[in-house]
Parts: sequence; structure tokens; C-alpha cells
Amino acid sequence: MDKQLLEGKIALVNGASRGIGEAIARGMAASGATVILTSRSLDSVGTVTDSINSDGGSAIAMACHAGKMEQISDLFAQVGEKFGRLDILVNNAATNPYYGPAHGLGADAFDKTVEVNLKGPYYMMSEAVPLMIAGGGGSIVNISSILAQIVKPGQAVYSMTKAGLISLTRSFALEYGQKGIRVNAVLPGVVDTKFAEALVSDPNVQKWISGLPVPRAGQPQDMVAGVLYLCSDAAAYTTGTTLVMDGGATLG
Repeated sequence: MDKQLLEGKIALVNGASRGIGEAIARGMAASGATVILTSRSLDSVGTVTDSINSDGGSAIAMACHAGKMEQISDLFAQVGEKFGRLDILVNNAATNPYYGPAHGLGADAFDKTVEVNLKGPYYMMSEAVPLMIAGGGGSIVNISSILAQIVKPGQAVYSMTKAGLISLTRSFALEYGQKGIRVNAVLPGVVDTKFAEALVSDPNVQKWISGLPVPRAGQPQDMVAGVLYLCSDAAAYTTGTTLVMDGGATLG
């Protein structure tokens, strides 16, 4: 990593206790940012934070359920009190409690999916905007999914929320660009994480992956460079866009 790429930046990564979020947080710290890592469990995200600090980075752990409005408000109040600004927000937290026929999704699972994947990022961005304006601007990256662009059986509502997140990305980019805030989205393909382990272990999915232009599942680290680019000044003229990182899965 370029140790000066994000030097002096204050960054917040939610859903950072493992997988893609953890990899992004580590990459940001290695690039010079002070990184606030959040997840529902302070213990789990604290372990990652301690590891980053032991490696010479600068990280702080804060607990926040990404779908609970009161916790989101409290989180950003703490960030504002401690730093007075926020330069980078990465909305990575997501859930997918149901994998099955579209007509079989219960109301509770529907509400949970929308709450974490769509409502949470909306209010995370809404709370981040004033802090970014106070600091002269900032960058937001939303971790969406290729399922925002293609559909697969068993993931109707998850796909809906990820498509909605792209729409929010574009809306916030348009509304707050002249305030110095850039907003972009990254669309991972199948990434080998605990979150996706049921999908990755499916023999049919494995067969599909083996036929991709890059014939393997992605790894969390594969997502880091794209996020760092979008958060950095190197992407100063890039906003409202989507960066697909899927090994060619959406090519056909």
C-alpha cells in the first residue's frame, strides 16, 4: 500500500469485523488513514482494531448496528465530538438472512434486509454529509453487489436492496457534489467470505465460477485497491459511478 495515499484522513468503515470490511479497513490504515471500525459487536471489531494498531496503523473501534437509527446517530455524534470532521465513509455492512424462492420470504426477513442494506446506508450517508461539509468535503463508497445488475434465483430482495443502494449513490453524488463530496459504489462478485460461504460452497455456483474469465471466487483483498482509489484524491473527478469487481461475471 502507498502509505501516503490517505495520509491524515479520517475514515469510517462499517461492517469491519471480518471479510471485505476488515480488508478495506486494514488497507486504509496501511495507506495512512485513521480508521474507525464499526460492527454490532465491539469485541469482534476490537480484535481487528488491536491488530491494526499493533501493525503500526491508527484505528478505533466503535459499536454500531448498521440498521438501527439511534445507534447510527450516536456513532456520528461520537465521531463529530472526537474529530470534528469525517473524510471517508465506506458502507460495507450488509445482511442476507434468506436464500430461497422469492415468494417464500417472510416479512421479518424482508424488513431486516432492507433495514441493514438500504435504510442503514441512507442514514449513514445522511449523518456523514454535515461532517464532510464541515471538513471541506469527503468521499463515500457504498459496497453494493453485481446482483444489483443481474438477478439470480433465491436472492430477490437482497438484489433489490443492492440496486437501491446504487440509486442512492447516484442521488447523493448529484446533490452533494458541489459541497465537495464524491459518492461512488463498488460491485463485488462472488467473494469468499463467511457472509457468502453458503453461496461459495454451492456446487452449482462453483461450476459457474470455474467458467468465469477469472476462474475463481474473489478474495476480500481483491476489493481493497478499488475502494482506496475511489476514496483518494486520484479519483477527484469520479463521482456517481459504479466499479464492478467480479472476475468478469457480468460479461455474459
